[in-house]
Amino acid sequence: MRYLCGVVFYGLCSFWAVFPATLFAQSETPSVEDDGKLRIICFGAHPDDAEYKSGGAAALWAKQGHHVKLVAVTNGDIGHWAISGGALAKRRTAESAEVAKRLGVTSQVLDIHDGELMPTLENRKTITRIIREWNADIVIAHRPWDYHPDHRYVGILVQDAAFMVTVPFFCPDVPALKKNPVFLYSSDRFQKPYPFVADIAVAIDEVFDKKVEALTALESQTFEGGALGSAETMAAAPPASQPEARLAWLKERWARRAGGEANTFREALIRWYGEERGMQVKYAEAFELCEYGRRPNNAELRQLFPFFPPPDK
Repeated sequence: MRYLCGVVFYGLCSFWAVFPATLFAQSETPSVEDDGKLRIICFGAHPDDAEYKSGGAAALWAKQGHHVKLVAVTNGDIGHWAISGGALAKRRTAESAEVAKRLGVTSQVLDIHDGELMPTLENRKTITRIIREWNADIVIAHRPWDYHPDHRYVGILVQDAAFMVTVPFFCPDVPALKKNPVFLYSSDRFQKPYPFVADIAVAIDEVFDKKVEALTALESQTFEGGALGSAETMAAAPPASQPEARLAWLKERWARRAGGEANTFREALIRWYGEERGMQVKYAEAFELCEYGRRPNNAELRQLFPFFPPPDK
């Protein structure tokens, strides 16, 4: 009897320890019906990561009527140099939602403290449920090698879900996927244990302005400097009373960043767009195939990235 009570008590404690994040994950995702469109879900550690790394591709998918969801696995509540806690989490959640609205996609922010994400079983279950509920064809996340522990653990959690999303008796409260999604990593510059490989590069020139305009909504990060900013950082950016100057200021910075991606991954752009167009691309986002999940061939990848031209073009 004492053992049974202990088991029940431990189970209840474990449940309530993870209940807020799990509830948030489930309540934010409506049931979906198959309308023949692709379903893409992009995980970032904080309310800006998925927007930064996949916002252009997300806009391209959305432009063709496909369904994209951007998920922040932590709430970003320490991601500012001057404010923190619940007020910051609410602010960053609202910023992320506005970016998604401008891109034509969906967003979700989990209620897990910034800087405290761990690759636990319960978090693995949460990620598995979110992927299943979205009925994902493509899942994008950080690689599990990164300077930030939250980034690393998002990569690990998504990796760990890559097989479990198809296992019926793991999280049986949400039906398992009948087909494993394609899992991708977003780009980074880290070299160990091995550098990022651009299996896929997406030209985002036609949505570059849309992406930058959307990112202006991330005011706490783009104009105030985030966790490592300062009063001087805020003073260096145009004030909120000058929205056109702010947009131009941010566009200049993102032209360097997305332009650097295009130049770094030029070979991949040529592979997917052909020599002539590939050489002309100014702005890009790049992705690497994860060895877990479904292993698509080039023809399947062109179906998943329907904005790629036919191979003979």
